Amino acid sequence: MSHLSVLLQASIGALHIKPEGVYLDATVGAGGHSAEICKQLTTGCLIGLDRDPETLSATREKLKLFGEKVSLHQANFVDLKKVLEQEKIEKLDGALFDLGVSSMQLDQAHRGFSFRHDGPLDMRMGPDAVCTAAELIDDISQKDLERIIRTYGEERFAKQIARNIIEQRPLKTTRQLAELIEATYSAKARRLSNIHPATRTFQALRIAVNDELNIIPDALQAAFDCLAKGGRLAVIAFHSLEDRLVKQFFREKAQGCTCPPALPQCVCGNTPQANVFKLIKPDDEEISQNPRARSARLRTLEKISD
Repeated sequence: MSHLSVLLQASIGALHIKPEGVYLDATVGAGGHSAEICKQLTTGCLIGLDRDPETLSATREKLKLFGEKVSLHQANFVDLKKVLEQEKIEKLDGALFDLGVSSMQLDQAHRGFSFRHDGPLDMRMGPDAVCTAAELIDDISQKDLERIIRTYGEERFAKQIARNIIEQRPLKTTRQLAELIEATYSAKARRLSNIHPATRTFQALRIAVNDELNIIPDALQAAFDCLAKGGRLAVIAFHSLEDRLVKQFFREKAQGCTCPPALPQCVCGNTPQANVFKLIKPDDEEISQNPRARSARLRTLEKISD
């Protein structure tokens, strides 16, 4: 199966690749972005991270042709500083994050990420996840499950779905869960929805299993700390919860004086640390070729202080 990288040319353009530069792909996935970065390097290098040993093994083979230009590590992106220390890299010219689940993971039924393929209810991105989705559902209270589905999935039928899951657990497969959720929706709600009824609940459980949102601010800060002056941080987010965290982080880095307007002069001493570039969304052509891209948002900043 072909795995199309989302916003490929836009994100590579946003990084403004220097042939001699040092770059980090914090979410290697199928390796599309990494390969494009490597093509533009001469004496430069790319460090790639991924939580998933299965994905990384396949991608390592794909990127082998770039030789010593690329070094791949199985690691959670929140631990990127440790990896860079191992590589004896002090500063980066650019870092890229492609948040969320990868297309490779979605297409593998045994990983349990997709309601479109029947498989075990797993959803772990890597061995660092503390439990599977099935184990989470088995051990959680109805109140906490409802909170996860409502908060991480922004699902308006969270209460009914949580109640039905608790009543019918244990659930072992993606098909069982998807059919339960679909049955929870009324015929009218199913007709009015432009996405599969299971989409938001699967998203919520995946986020909870992998603790995805909680680690984003720390990972972005770590990457920003490692950027050289003039270095760029590019982040692709796929849903509003991720994008909100990225937008907030970028806004804080671009923030100057925070003193009340009534003060005659600045006393806070805050100066902007970064310039933020215009948000980029996929165009109609990309969405038609790769429907997964439809909700993607690319945000980029450039560090302007040491």
